[in-house]
Amino acid sequence: MLDNAIAGQIKDAVDAGFEEQVDFTAELVKFPSRRGREHTAQDFMAVAMREQGLAVDRWQIDVDQISHLPGFSPVYTDYDNAFNVVGGHRAENPKGRSLILNGHIDVVPEGPHEMWTSPPYQPRIDGGWMYGRGSGDMKAGLVGAMYALRSLQNLGLRPAADVFLQSVVEEECTGNGALACLARGYRAEAALIPEPMGDSLVRAQIGVIWLQIKVQGIPVHVAYAGTGSNAIDAAFVLIQGLKELEKKWNAERVDQPHYADHDHPINFNVGKIEGGDWASSVPSWCVFDLRVAIYPGDDLGTRKAELEDCIRQAASQDAFLRNAPPQITYNGFLAEGYVLQDADEAEAALGWAHREAYGKPLEAHATTATTDARFFGLYADIPGLVYGPLSDAIHGFDERVNLESVRQNTQAMALFIAEWCGLEKI
Repeated sequence: MLDNAIAGQIKDAVDAGFEEQVDFTAELVKFPSRRGREHTAQDFMAVAMREQGLAVDRWQIDVDQISHLPGFSPVYTDYDNAFNVVGGHRAENPKGRSLILNGHIDVVPEGPHEMWTSPPYQPRIDGGWMYGRGSGDMKAGLVGAMYALRSLQNLGLRPAADVFLQSVVEEECTGNGALACLARGYRAEAALIPEPMGDSLVRAQIGVIWLQIKVQGIPVHVAYAGTGSNAIDAAFVLIQGLKELEKKWNAERVDQPHYADHDHPINFNVGKIEGGDWASSVPSWCVFDLRVAIYPGDDLGTRKAELEDCIRQAASQDAFLRNAPPQITYNGFLAEGYVLQDADEAEAALGWAHREAYGKPLEAHATTATTDARFFGLYADIPGLVYGPLSDAIHGFDERVNLESVRQNTQAMALFIAEWCGLEKI
């Protein structure tokens, strides 16, 4: 492993630059980089990478170039402002092992701003936490990866292997940003993704399916409601049926080595619902969006068929729906689950780096979320290590990231880069 003296210098270099790192993270959080609006934040990242001496590759995602690839998820919006940014360090005479540092710039909608303690895009620090949408998921981790590289530079050192710092879009809905990086030719011997995982390594992650279900009814005046068909009521018939399928899939956890101890690993989430046009009219339409989890190793086609059969069965129990079948559209994630394996050397290096930074062994867990690690592990034979700082309320109100955890996590990433890639003088 890395010389103790060098390891100590690297940790000190991270600490020396940490105030600047926190300030940069706060500036990045100010960008409301929701889907379709990520480009200004990506421009900000591109400038910072270029100033750091990285070779910047900024390009617009072309759906036609990735739609045929394994792991692609269907797109229901335009990609006019969907830009990836990669900062590349190319070793002149590579001696170590190459590495991808991957993080996403996109954030989820913030919800009603009045339900936040402070405005979601005005980052604040309170009690050792930075608050703001995207602070935890995952701008602090992305910036941490950049500053881990910068801390080595400040010591007059650089990786002795190729390193690619990827700032990608679309992680929160398709993962097509990471897929576009693979399509562009970026490869390495390991990938590290600093998602907010509480200073723990992700051993397994679930897969995700997004679908939209549309129900049509027959509108009449509410005074004669019995003569019409209420599309919203009919939608709840389908939702109840889907909840029964959710119970069935959760019961399968006993056969899942990474999820047998989870009480409820499979979640069917109705994330959005709308319908009807007038309070005094029986609603003629209802549309709801559903996020469904699946286990690692599950076949997407098989699970889709089960979902569709469940919806058909539920519809058959309703007098109107029997003759007016709901319409199903897949409109985002079609993501397989992923288990980290065949990564002993990378895990050993990260485990050592974690002990050096935190003073304790690295723990691993199975998450009920999904990440971009699947692209590297399933489709490019690259071990995808997901390991990032402690955060709270991600996707919720008052999202926040623990700054002490960010500091230690940045130290660990810098040490991992040094150990995995090797070092040489600038």
